[in-house]
Amino acid sequence: MAARSSEQGKGMRGPQDVRRFLEQHQIPGRVLEFPHPTRTVDEAARAVNVEPQRILKTLLFLARKEPFLVLAGGTTRVDYRVLARHLGLSRKKIRLARPEEVLAWTAYPVGAVPPIALPRAFPTLMDAALLAYEEVYAGGGAPNALLCISPRLLQELTQARVITLARTD
Repeated sequence: MAARSSEQGKGMRGPQDVRRFLEQHQIPGRVLEFPHPTRTVDEAARAVNVEPQRILKTLLFLARKEPFLVLAGGTTRVDYRVLARHLGLSRKKIRLARPEEVLAWTAYPVGAVPPIALPRAFPTLMDAALLAYEEVYAGGGAPNALLCISPRLLQELTQARVITLARTD
């Protein structure tokens, strides 16, 4: 199953779209909403009282102007050389998407992008370190929402290729 929404609408999405996706596909997971922001790794980790590495960052990159997702733990610094190697491209052909590009491609703002319930399926790379956890917390569709889900299930849903994202030198 692709991790995209069954509704291909335009415009901004929110936590209700993530909940709907979970319900429609009978996926065990939950969306948590807070009275305060959870946009950053530190804000999210404090909100759910977990170590920052259990916060999953859904990052949109462009490779030769084509989008792909990277799912990384909260404290992981993504090594662009590792991405380039896995994609068979030069490092210069890969860049992090700008906030307006993230919104245009995913229909969610930076700091709220969930790894599922997107307008389309994206090629996805997932950090192997995330699989050490039973549950992780990802963007839940709004700047004050988080999605709690199993990283193994997330890997299956997104059909992510699991790699080591962090610098190893």
